[in-house]
Amino acid sequence: MAYAAAIAGGVEVRPPLGVDAARSIGALITSYLSSEGFMLGQGSKPGYRSRMDQIKRDHGHRAVSGLTKERIEEKILRPLSNRPGAKLDTLKKLRILIRHAKDDLKWIASDPSDGIKRGKSKEIRAWTDAEMKAFEDRWAFGTKQRAAYELMLHVGTARVDTHLTTWVQADADDFEYTRRKTGVPVVIDKAQSLRLALAALTRRHVCILITEWGKPFTVDGFSGWMRHAMTEAGLPLDCRPHGLRKTFGRLLADAGCTTHEIMAALGHLTLAEAERYTREADRRRGGRRAIVKLEDHKANRSSQTSSESLGKSRNNVVKSKAKEVHWRSLGDSWVVPAASLCGAATPSTSHRCSPGIYGGYPEARS
Repeated sequence: MAYAAAIAGGVEVRPPLGVDAARSIGALITSYLSSEGFMLGQGSKPGYRSRMDQIKRDHGHRAVSGLTKERIEEKILRPLSNRPGAKLDTLKKLRILIRHAKDDLKWIASDPSDGIKRGKSKEIRAWTDAEMKAFEDRWAFGTKQRAAYELMLHVGTARVDTHLTTWVQADADDFEYTRRKTGVPVVIDKAQSLRLALAALTRRHVCILITEWGKPFTVDGFSGWMRHAMTEAGLPLDCRPHGLRKTFGRLLADAGCTTHEIMAALGHLTLAEAERYTREADRRRGGRRAIVKLEDHKANRSSQTSSESLGKSRNNVVKSKAKEVHWRSLGDSWVVPAASLCGAATPSTSHRCSPGIYGGYPEARS
């Protein structure tokens, strides 16, 4: 019945699972995962494989030669429109596969994904000072949660680097580890709060952080455990464990560390990654300086000019006042200060103006 429905256009025919059709997306993924291009850090491989397995399940039956910009957008990316992060990651991995098909396998001559906009996904943010205080108030020194927090905050380890941290690393003069994502070795001094958190923790395993059953965490298990600890501290869902690494970079930049120092502390491969923190710190410092200058200006400024004369020159102000004097109907009389017509006068002296052809003449009276 499935075959008959397929002939009638009712369903899409796919090869049985596990069988890659020649030059299909499934065959392309299988080829890439066994190629030198997949020689990534141990921290990156699971994420790459997971996404490509999903692409293979959904689109492995499609022919690579049939990929076009329109088909990629309509068939592969549009179903992920309500999941911007997954959509962006799928496009990234698809482009890696397309390069493998074009440059290594020579299955296609051009990149059908050219011209597709990447779109935006919400970047994991740094923790605020208030969120840090809330977590510290909830989890005191001596708890595993506080130790994990201090490791990620003051060493800058990602979750994949944190969950298998050992006491051998903690006991050394400097804290040393190799980033699993990039393979970059990092050597950093231990902050005082990190020393206190580790000293207050009971040692039960070669790994610092262990489960209730006395075994090391898996990466996903550690993430879930930290998420629960953050919820207990009252932190919002958009506050993520990886944000502590971002917070570490922010604190370094706020302390005046150079781009090269931040790059070394976080194990970045390029200066551009570290420059993001220094630029953000410069903006924050610039905003603080701007308000300080504004408050200083408010405290020391002279009296402000009347708003009625703002934007007017002195001559214009005089002319406008003169118009106010002459725009009177004939027959009117009024009293004006003597000083305004004849120079200085005593406070008790004023002039009465009687009507005349050009507005009257002054008569002194007291």
